[in-house]
Amino acid sequence: MSSRATGAKAGVAKSTARKTTAPKTAAVKSTARKASPRGAAAAAATKASAAPTLDIERSFLAPGVRLLAGVDEVGRGAFAGPVSVGIAVVDLQEQSLLDGVRDSKLLKAEDRERLEPLVRGWAVAAAVGHASAAEIDGLGIIAALRLAGNRAWSELLAAGTRPDVVLLDGSHDWLSPPAQVSLFDTEAAADPGVTECDAPVHTRVKADMSCLSVAAASVLAKVARDRMMLDLHSEFPGFAWNENKGYGTTAHREALRAAGPSSYHRSSWNLL
Repeated sequence: MSSRATGAKAGVAKSTARKTTAPKTAAVKSTARKASPRGAAAAAATKASAAPTLDIERSFLAPGVRLLAGVDEVGRGAFAGPVSVGIAVVDLQEQSLLDGVRDSKLLKAEDRERLEPLVRGWAVAAAVGHASAAEIDGLGIIAALRLAGNRAWSELLAAGTRPDVVLLDGSHDWLSPPAQVSLFDTEAAADPGVTECDAPVHTRVKADMSCLSVAAASVLAKVARDRMMLDLHSEFPGFAWNENKGYGTTAHREALRAAGPSSYHRSSWNLL
């Protein structure tokens, strides 16, 4: 059962081989390397083997552990717009593979759009949560990531799915509640209706490259955030968010110098 999360534009954003040619010489008829049928088959096999699988996810299967939530974020390093967290839940006993899914950064926009509904139909449950630029400024990026992730987590719970374990891309667990709550921590006040993730969280570097659930989550988050940035572009077309999606490209920086930041920029960051 899939759950969808939507994001508000401002304020609190709710959950929703290189070819090698050798020089010709008289002694050697041809030293240019050409792809033989056998070589082409090997290259295809290598590409196929690089596709993410559920092998790592299934290593978590144990008594009482059946539903795993793959989690990934997008937008962390952007200058403008939200940070978004996608979750794709898989059944460790029965889940099949889904062809074509890769880390969202490796896919063309049209492929991500095509795959997004397929991922939602394939996953046991799916959700995307967002934290706005204003929340990033107010909370800091780590707390904002946690807030976005917990908004997505809350969507899953509201739809009747409670994962038993979480597999998070990266080396740092930003999803679990902090061990110590600072007196200056205002995260809970940002959205008191959000339920914190209470499942065990396991991190893995480049999980979006090897773990299908995490790659699927990255597709969900990327598609949702890109759609939001396209909407925001209609309000501030001068920043070309339809192309850069809020990241700090040269053109984006030049527009910032000329016009100054918008209300959707992360004003606490050193944008220039």
